Amino acid sequence: MLFSDLALSRRLERAEGHACLQFAQARRRLFPASGAGWMECAGAYAVFDGVDSPITQSFGLGIFEPLSAASLDAIERFFFDRGSAAIHEVSPLAGVEALDLLCARHYRPIEISNVLYRPLDPPFAESPANIRVRAIGPDEAQLWSDVSARGWAHEHPELLEFLQQMGALSSAREDTLCFLAELDGQPGAAGALCMHQGVALCAGSATVPELRRRGLQSALLNHRLRYASEHACDIAMMVALAGSESQRNAERKGFRIAYTRTKWRSGTDESVPSGKSLSSKP
Repeated sequence: MLFSDLALSRRLERAEGHACLQFAQARRRLFPASGAGWMECAGAYAVFDGVDSPITQSFGLGIFEPLSAASLDAIERFFFDRGSAAIHEVSPLAGVEALDLLCARHYRPIEISNVLYRPLDPPFAESPANIRVRAIGPDEAQLWSDVSARGWAHEHPELLEFLQQMGALSSAREDTLCFLAELDGQPGAAGALCMHQGVALCAGSATVPELRRRGLQSALLNHRLRYASEHACDIAMMVALAGSESQRNAERKGFRIAYTRTKWRSGTDESVPSGKSLSSKP
């Protein structure tokens, strides 16, 4: 039986951090002038993917090693030197001491999300006959980007430029597969699957507005869960804003809330835009 404890938090936070640093590395390979990169400090990953990117933040702060002023100094310098606010998404398993240090540095909370997980125990539901889910081919990155951008930009128009680049970056990212769900042959939903050390992160799922509530998201998730189970993963995870429809949909699929975490932003430079959330990040 899996318990929501420090060991589980370490696995989940590492899987998400690994997926996001791979995204930044893919951006650096494709766009060398972007300045994208990452560092590890005190067990945490700090990822820079651009000042406005929802991926620019730290992962795993305070859960691999106790957070100290010296390690926080180093992570802050990584962000500040690149013109970004310092943003940290912090598991409650980091403890009161870590949160107290952030408060002493005048950080403020900007987002609350739930990290959800479920064991990958088959069987998994089959898709309806008129829905097909498949991994994209090497020449379909733009198609995947277009579907994803149309789905996400409906609620997040400020992220359109970022979303339009996602296909090329996600398909170039290591340990990641991009999937499309088609209704009667028409691509209508896009999602990614990032696998790391037995954890399958179901990320970046979106459905175009005109094909919502037709079963595409459910089929897309079931297909990814089955694929992950067949490729040596034992846990699936998702991240959703607390109390959101995405969280309810995940719970309907057997996901449980592992813990609620808070995203913190340094108040040092209020001119730097705050982070923006994509459910489960790309």
